[in-house]
Amino acid sequence: MDRTKWIRRWKTWVAPTRLPGIFKRKEGGHLVRARVLDPTTGNQREIRKVLPDSDEATAFKWLHDERSRVSAGQLSVQPQKTRFSEYAALLLERKVTQREIKSARSRERWKITLDHLIRGSEGAAGFGDLFVDQLRVTHVETWKTGVARLILAGRYSPTTANGWLAILRVITKAAKREFGLPGDPAEGVSNFDTSEHETYTEEEPNALPPERVGEFLACMREVFPEHYAMTYLGFATGLRPSSMRPLRRTGREPDVKWNEGVVLVRRSHTLGDEVMNTTKTKLRQRINVPAEVIQVLREHERAQLKTPEQIASDLLFPAADGGFLSEHCLRSPFTKVGALIGLEMRFTPRGLRRTFNDLARLSNVEALVTKSISGHLTDRMRAHYSTVQPVEQRESIGRVLRLVEGAGVTIPEAPSGAPSGAPTAEVVLRGEEKAS
Repeated sequence: MDRTKWIRRWKTWVAPTRLPGIFKRKEGGHLVRARVLDPTTGNQREIRKVLPDSDEATAFKWLHDERSRVSAGQLSVQPQKTRFSEYAALLLERKVTQREIKSARSRERWKITLDHLIRGSEGAAGFGDLFVDQLRVTHVETWKTGVARLILAGRYSPTTANGWLAILRVITKAAKREFGLPGDPAEGVSNFDTSEHETYTEEEPNALPPERVGEFLACMREVFPEHYAMTYLGFATGLRPSSMRPLRRTGREPDVKWNEGVVLVRRSHTLGDEVMNTTKTKLRQRINVPAEVIQVLREHERAQLKTPEQIASDLLFPAADGGFLSEHCLRSPFTKVGALIGLEMRFTPRGLRRTFNDLARLSNVEALVTKSISGHLTDRMRAHYSTVQPVEQRESIGRVLRLVEGAGVTIPEAPSGAPSGAPTAEVVLRGEEKAS
């Protein structure tokens, strides 16, 4: 006959054993419980766990090991028991919670990348099943070789693969710091070569020739009047579409100060209905625009906000339901307008930013002012988003030759039929074009 005296504690029936902190469970197994000083906080910490299948000796050993671990200030999650797939998912969740990753687009990028890093791609095995402390440089280099073959086959661009590598470095660096690992297996692993992969080429610069801006805008106004004002504002300021879509024309915190002629750029929209209260570069801008810009925006507000939802919306460029326009809202209109005006190159909404830099440079706008409008933080990025026009090169070389002539060196006349320096084009954003 069982004479064990069962007591109800910790929501279960237990009985003390001869070992301190070890309790026998009526349902079977044991419950362990102890208090120990945690050196990381200086506070007493309770250890309590149900071990349903353990005998008395096993339960005692578990409690002894756990007390030793807490007393030594060690982590509760040991790296040898954490797989790469688990840690990468936890790291993403932490970064989202801590607002290190804010935009829906960044979350999507991380999720797509983790799929490649965990599950792998064709011919490039992922790291998902590996324990984080067992990940080695050889694993990373083998994966990189597999991805390189996919790049050579045209499956992925090296720029895309470098994005995966960048996130892998974030994960392995965080694991090294968090688990106190002796090394970082991705440290020192070089990027994929991009020297033969051009994003912008001579034939496809994704920058509209200045002399065709007026023609492009005039066609946009005629065929897609609902998108004319945003396109106009993009050419005038170089703002990203993601910064223009969340602009508010009214409400408690309007971004367009109509009477002051100011546009405040302080939010960014990427996917769905999510909007960040910051921009891509974390820079908040106050752009003082001329009266022509305010007039175009006013005309858009008057003529293009047609549905009751649009009229009630605070947004300057609302969708028909009053919400945010899709991130691809300008893609199809740009393609169709380019075809209608006979544009022989591909011109996308991203090209607004590049074209603005070209227009500003041709207008002799100071670099500091250009950056304050477009939001570029460095001269390097401003140069990256610029395309030097033929007229600029011809006129610059002409000025050099005039200096040479001034030094007494005779320059032979150009043969008939040779291109003469084309005049600088002054583009008026309303769609008119003048030759200087």
